[in-house]
Amino acid sequence: MYSSLIEAQDVYLILQDPGTVVVDCRFSLSGPELGRKAYLAGHIPGAIYAHLDEDLSARVIPGKTGRHPLPDVAHCEQLFSKWGIDASVQVVVYDDQGGAFAARLWWLLHWLGHEKVAVLNGGWKSWNDKMLPVATNILFKNPRLFVASLQESLMVSADDLLDNLTSYRFRVIDARAAERYSGEVEPIDPVAGHIPGAGNLPYSENLDANGRFRSAELLLDRFRSLGSPTQTVFYCGSGVTACHNALAYYHAGLGMPKIYPGSWSEWITDVSRPVERGS
Repeated sequence: MYSSLIEAQDVYLILQDPGTVVVDCRFSLSGPELGRKAYLAGHIPGAIYAHLDEDLSARVIPGKTGRHPLPDVAHCEQLFSKWGIDASVQVVVYDDQGGAFAARLWWLLHWLGHEKVAVLNGGWKSWNDKMLPVATNILFKNPRLFVASLQESLMVSADDLLDNLTSYRFRVIDARAAERYSGEVEPIDPVAGHIPGAGNLPYSENLDANGRFRSAELLLDRFRSLGSPTQTVFYCGSGVTACHNALAYYHAGLGMPKIYPGSWSEWITDVSRPVERGS
């Protein structure tokens, strides 16, 4: 069973197994249809396409939710059943952004109790670098029955984090770039800054210069820099790249951390929630 990362050659070896489902999660925040177009132009043979907005997020409610709200459980059960996923299936997910979007589906499946899911290390580039086969046709898997076993302990709410401002139950870590964390720049959301007391470990630093995850040993050192062990909560701008830090944390052997799915874009919908700026 693969439950964190998987290499391209290993994906190729299990590709023809009817118990394997591959999902292409390519996406671009600047052009929401670019990922689908890239998928249609070429993808891992047999891969299904997952759209971040349409498949892996719920509808945005202005003034209430963040930019990528979690889809509800019933939606996920229906979608994953249609994709041919049940408890026996090994799922492989990939993108072309170092796992930034694929990690969202990886986390969703873990949240719903399905641990047999792994992100392709190095993503689409690693598949092509190995000169492995590419397809343009779309194949449909035979439906299976996906039954969620919700792992509620893997997430926290805004109220939990408000309480944490005085209770210090969690170690809260922002996965955004340092300049967004500090509030120096904010290209997406209407308010700059971070949740008071949060630290900053940009998700991009989980990767090496080739867009591959750093070794488990190096990732372990990175997360140990947070200090003494406690319950770790990751968040980001909209709850997507926080999952990348969760994947790296899990791959380092530290277990599954918690995610604040609404993240910064939800936090700032309530003006009574405090905001901190600076590093």
